[in-house]
Amino acid sequence: MPEAIARQGGSSSRWFDVGAGLCVAGLLIPEAVAYAGLARLPVSHALTAALTGLLAYALLGGSRFAVVVPTSSTATLVAAAALTLSGTAYADAIVAISGLAGVILILLAAGRQGQLSAFVSRPVLRSFAFALAITIVVKQLPDALGLPSASTSSPWRIALQVVTQPSAWHAPTVAVTVVAGALIVLLRRWRQIPASMVVMVLAILAAKALDLHSLGVAEVGAIERPAFQLGVPDLTVAAWFEAGELAFGLTVLIVAESWGSMRTLALANGDALDPNREFLVLGAINLGTALLQGMPVGAGFSASSANAEAGARSRWAGAAALVVMVLALAFALPALRLLPRPVLAVAVVSALWHALSPRPLVAAWRLDRDRFLIVAATLSVLLLGVLNGLLLAVAVSVVVALRRFSLPVVHELGQLRNSRDFVHLDGQPDVSRVPGLLVLRPEEPLFFASAERVANEVIRRLDAVRAVQSLVVSLEESVDLDSTALECLHELDDQLRVRGIRLVLARVKEAVRDLLERSDPAGLGHADRMFWSVADAVQAMIILRDRTQHAAAAEPSQ
Repeated sequence: MPEAIARQGGSSSRWFDVGAGLCVAGLLIPEAVAYAGLARLPVSHALTAALTGLLAYALLGGSRFAVVVPTSSTATLVAAAALTLSGTAYADAIVAISGLAGVILILLAAGRQGQLSAFVSRPVLRSFAFALAITIVVKQLPDALGLPSASTSSPWRIALQVVTQPSAWHAPTVAVTVVAGALIVLLRRWRQIPASMVVMVLAILAAKALDLHSLGVAEVGAIERPAFQLGVPDLTVAAWFEAGELAFGLTVLIVAESWGSMRTLALANGDALDPNREFLVLGAINLGTALLQGMPVGAGFSASSANAEAGARSRWAGAAALVVMVLALAFALPALRLLPRPVLAVAVVSALWHALSPRPLVAAWRLDRDRFLIVAATLSVLLLGVLNGLLLAVAVSVVVALRRFSLPVVHELGQLRNSRDFVHLDGQPDVSRVPGLLVLRPEEPLFFASAERVANEVIRRLDAVRAVQSLVVSLEESVDLDSTALECLHELDDQLRVRGIRLVLARVKEAVRDLLERSDPAGLGHADRMFWSVADAVQAMIILRDRTQHAAAAEPSQ
C-alpha cells in the first residue's frame, strides 16, 4: 500500500480497520452473489468487480469509508440497459456500457465538473432508491417462495403472480426463507457480526446435512473463480454509440449514489472530499473492471455505512476486506454452490432493508417540499422500469430546477435604520426606502431562462414607484453571466436611459465585472457604475442626486 494510506492512521487504528474489513467482507461476498443474480451474470463477474474495486480504491480513493463494489442499483440498471442493446451478446453489452460509463466519469473529472454531483436532487435520489428497492425485493419473491423464475421483468406482474398463486408456493423453500430471515433479524442486534455471511455459512452446512436439494430447494450452483481476463467487447460502431447513450444513465446513477454515500459519511466525520478526484477514481475503476470483464461498481450506501459503523479509521479497512475475500475465494468457493437460493434472496432483501424505509420521503412530504419530485421519481421507476425511470426522474428534476430559476423573485431592499445594511423591505418598521432611489435584488442567478423576466419585473417595479432617479440592482446571486443575461442588462440600461433613470450595479462578482468592462467600458462596465456593496452604490447615487439638485437650484441665479 502507498505511503499516503499509511499516514491515515497509526498502528493503534489498524486493528479497527482489520475488524471493519472482516465485517465488510462478510457483507460483500453474499452481496456479490446476489448482485450478480440481479445483473443476470455469472458470479465471477461480480467477484472480479468487487476485488478490483477494493484494491483500486484503497490505492487511489479519497474517502476513509467508501467501499467501491457492485451495488444493487448499478446491477439492476445495467441489466435493464443491456437488454435494450439489440444484436449484441448480453455480457458484452454490460461490459461495454460499464466501460463507457467509466470513460464519461473520467472526462467529467478532467473537465472539473465535480459540481454536477449535486445536480440530482436528494428527493429524486431517495425516491429512486426507494422504488428500486421495492422493485428488487419483489423480484426476489419467486426465489424466496419456490416459484418458477418470472418470465417478466415487471414487478407488478410478479407481485400479481405471487398473490394469485399461493397454492404454488413451495413449502420447504418457504420454511428456509423464514428461518434465514429470522436469523438475520436476530443477528443484526450485534453490529459487529456479519449477519448475512453467518446465515449463508449455516445455510450451506444445513443444505449439505439435510440434503435440501432433494426436497426441491434450489441451489446457487457452481461458481467460477474470477478470471481477470483482459478483453474489449466486439461491437459494431452503431452498437458502441448505442451503448454510449445507455452509459449516460449508468453514469448519473453512479455519481448520485456514490457521491451521496461518500459525502454523507464525510460530513458526519468532519472529512473533506474532492468530487473531481472521486469522479476520476470511480471512472478509472469502472473502466478497469470492464476491461477485466467485471460489473459496474459504485460506493454503495449499505457497504460504505457498514464500514463506518464497524469502526473503520482509514482505507486500510478496504484492503483488509480484500484480503479476507481473497482467502475466502481461495478456500471456500466450491462450497458456495450449495447455497440455497431462498437464502440468497433473503440476503438481497437484508442488504436493501435501509432503502425500504420511507422516513426520509415522509419527512420531506411533511415539510411540504418537493412533493411532486417524490411522487414523479417513485412512480417513474415502478411504472417505466429502472433505466427509463431514472432518466425520467432526472429529467423531471432538471425541469423543476429550470422552472424555479426561470420564475425569479425580485425583492426590494431598504435601509435598516441608519446602518449600512440593506435588507428585504416587505413593510418592516425599521426598514425604509431611500428617497429618489429604488434598490432591487433578483433572488436567482441571471441566465438565459431568467434574465428577460427579471428585466420585465424591474420595469414593472419602476412603473409602480414614482420619482425614481436611480436604480440599484444587486447581482449578488450571479456568479457569472451568459450572453443572453448580458444583452438583457444592456437593454435594460437603454430603456432606463430613455426614462432619465441611472442604472448602477451592486455586489458585482469578479467574473461579471470583467465581462462588463470588456463589453461596455463606457457604460455599465465603467467603474462608477459597479460597486462592491449595496451601501456604496446607494451612497454614490445620493451624492449624484444632491449634486444634480444643487446644480438645478443654481441655474436660475446664473
